[in-house]
Amino acid sequence: MRTAIFGLVLGIALLQQQAALWDLTYYLICLAVLVSVSALLFFRRLRFFTQVPAIWSLAWSIGLHFILAASIGFCWAGIFAHQHLRHQLPAGWEGRDIDVIGVIDSLPGQSERGLQFNFQVEKYLLSDVKTDAFPRRLALAWYEEADKTSKPPALKPGQRWQLKVRLKRPHGNANPYGFDYEVWLLEQGLRATGTVRSKQNDDLSENQKLDDFVLSMNNVIERTRHILHQRIFQALPDAHYAGVLSALVVGDQRDIAPADWTVFNRTGIGHLISISGLHITMIAGLFAGLLHFLWRHSFFTSAQLPLLIPAQKVAVLAGVIAAVIYVALAGFGVPAQRTLWMLVVLAMALWTNRASDSLQVLSLALAVVVLIDPWAVLWPGFWLSFAAVALLLYVSVGRGVLAQDEEMQTGFFQRLRLQLYLAAQTQYAITIGLVPLTLLLFAQISLISPLANAIAIPLISFIVTPLALIGSVLPLELAAPCLRIAHACVSYLAQFLEWLSHSSFAVWQAPLPSWWMFVLAILGVAMLLAPRGIPLRYLGALCCLPIFVQPIQAPEQHQMQVTVFDIGQGAAVLIETARHKMLYDTGPGFSRDVNSGTRILLPYFQARGIVHLDQLMISHSDNDHSGGALSLLKNLKIDQLSSSLPATHPIVRAASKSQRCEAGQRWEWDGVQFEILHPVPVIYTSDKWKTNALSCTLKISTKTHSLLLAGDIEAIQEDELVNSIPDKLAANVLLAPHHGSGTSSTMPFLLAVKPELALFQVGYLNRYHHPKAEVMQRYLGIGIKPLRTDTSGAITLQFGSAINVEEYRRQHARYWYP
Repeated sequence: MRTAIFGLVLGIALLQQQAALWDLTYYLICLAVLVSVSALLFFRRLRFFTQVPAIWSLAWSIGLHFILAASIGFCWAGIFAHQHLRHQLPAGWEGRDIDVIGVIDSLPGQSERGLQFNFQVEKYLLSDVKTDAFPRRLALAWYEEADKTSKPPALKPGQRWQLKVRLKRPHGNANPYGFDYEVWLLEQGLRATGTVRSKQNDDLSENQKLDDFVLSMNNVIERTRHILHQRIFQALPDAHYAGVLSALVVGDQRDIAPADWTVFNRTGIGHLISISGLHITMIAGLFAGLLHFLWRHSFFTSAQLPLLIPAQKVAVLAGVIAAVIYVALAGFGVPAQRTLWMLVVLAMALWTNRASDSLQVLSLALAVVVLIDPWAVLWPGFWLSFAAVALLLYVSVGRGVLAQDEEMQTGFFQRLRLQLYLAAQTQYAITIGLVPLTLLLFAQISLISPLANAIAIPLISFIVTPLALIGSVLPLELAAPCLRIAHACVSYLAQFLEWLSHSSFAVWQAPLPSWWMFVLAILGVAMLLAPRGIPLRYLGALCCLPIFVQPIQAPEQHQMQVTVFDIGQGAAVLIETARHKMLYDTGPGFSRDVNSGTRILLPYFQARGIVHLDQLMISHSDNDHSGGALSLLKNLKIDQLSSSLPATHPIVRAASKSQRCEAGQRWEWDGVQFEILHPVPVIYTSDKWKTNALSCTLKISTKTHSLLLAGDIEAIQEDELVNSIPDKLAANVLLAPHHGSGTSSTMPFLLAVKPELALFQVGYLNRYHHPKAEVMQRYLGIGIKPLRTDTSGAITLQFGSAINVEEYRRQHARYWYP
């Protein structure tokens, strides 16, 4: 059975790598045939089959079961995908105002600009339009007015509203090593995103609440989560770590500051700041122990309850019920599901008087999770959760008998010492065993996580979480002291963790390993953690060596690689030569803590093992070009900042070394020439120019090809360049000035540059309508091939003897991409 379950997971994972789906009918027919064949094999002991299987070898039989299960998983995931994709917003309705009636079916999240929530549509108020295929569940944002005159109302889960919304199809930034927002929306059943439209004139109907609560199981759960969330923040107004307590009680992590997440992740305790398997097991154990005690004593009556049902069965049932309630509050995350299904399998084994094998229990839980949620295999939490439990089984099953015998024969202090030794051994196994997987998923490991977890696990699990749970349900007068104590514990822990995280040795970063390095490291870890009797097991360390010493990939001498990131409406371009790296612009900033630097650029650099930039060039001060700069300056070593920013700008003040970009500056890296063409020095002496006019314009040339990065220069600056240095403008690739706005890309400028390829960094359905239709036609009219990041995703160009272009959405095609 375990072989079949592993095949099932592999088949489901394989389906998630497909660029396109088969027709639904094919999946249904294949699944029916495969299930029928599997059923026949299951009943092969019937007389008709007793003669045939006799000639099968064990390996062939196992292989057949694996292949059948993998095929079933592939078809099952395909059917799931079709079911979720069947509702789609027609392209013609994107960007149009639509009146809808529905129910708020999630816990609303607060941001600096407004609220985000999920909306279950009951009815589209569209006359003479069939809406059967329209999305039934939406991800909406309700922002406050730009003039601050109107704020969104206080929304609660379960409320029915009539709203006017403007929708668009699911779309996210598509970059190597980045978060795939589109598949996350698909997994959640959210088939469109949009904003709530406020009443601007008589043509827009009023948004109005129709009912305060619509009864359903989901709405009851979400309203309960909302009440508990509100109680925590009422008891702890303005408390910095109230969001951590909320995450531990209701699983909502949105109120935790990004800076705090950085500390938690660097110290390796991020798994504790949520409703994790450890917390669920603890709560289930507490309720099971309490009911076991009460049942054994028949609730201190003469009922003789253990004679009716054994206390062990009642206890495990109570534990499962408590776990179900707690997991429901958590929003059914993957780690929580894994623990819940393991507890359910254990309870079923106990109630049916069957022996339960640990690995079999884990395998059954694995099967349940992927059958319920086939997209779970795409998330790091899924692999880390099951890998951690499997690792604990590997280092403990069959090795604990001697320890138990020793424990029974020693005194209290000896037993305590033995327990501490076993705890340290377990932490050692987890730390060492998860290194290959952690590097594969995150390209870094926390070297201080053993120390941080040794303190954080007992504090969070046995003090903070119980106090937070108790405080969230008690009357407010009694809840406040419990929550204050829990908050104080988190605060002191956070101070200690922040001190740890500032250590230079806190985190080890390395490029993502290749598949053979990962497999070799897994074998090495298995040898290192093998029983002591295994000879030469420490040679496993040599198998792990390649993942730590692999070099960062770089172009050859006289060549360069250029990565044009998909960062929405903005600009960010990475230029790499053989031994140098430069970033041109950093994309937009969305709020005080969220920007393209933290969301897109740093994860990419981390996955590549890039911790140092030779130069950061900020073309000008507009937010869509400079929004991520401060985050990069804080998290990367950057030798020099070059920009058109004033000396008093926060970005300039944060840089260790900076200079103004001026026409005529030139340098060479590894046989590649760099030259700034604009702005001329005199432009800095005048205050009549907009920031766009100051854009640093950079030309980069190899021996055979060149690239021109024009920032947001407009027609006047283009005309000046054409008239002053027309011979320097020619380039094979052009980053379109000002994202293809109507004020740039003049015909004389394009004729002077004569590019073969033009790159447009634009946001999907951006409000500026960049690139303008007339501008795009201008490029096409003179034979320039355009590529857009909103349709291509990140664009990577290899400048060698020829220019090789890779579009991320094409190279990494998935069936959920448009």
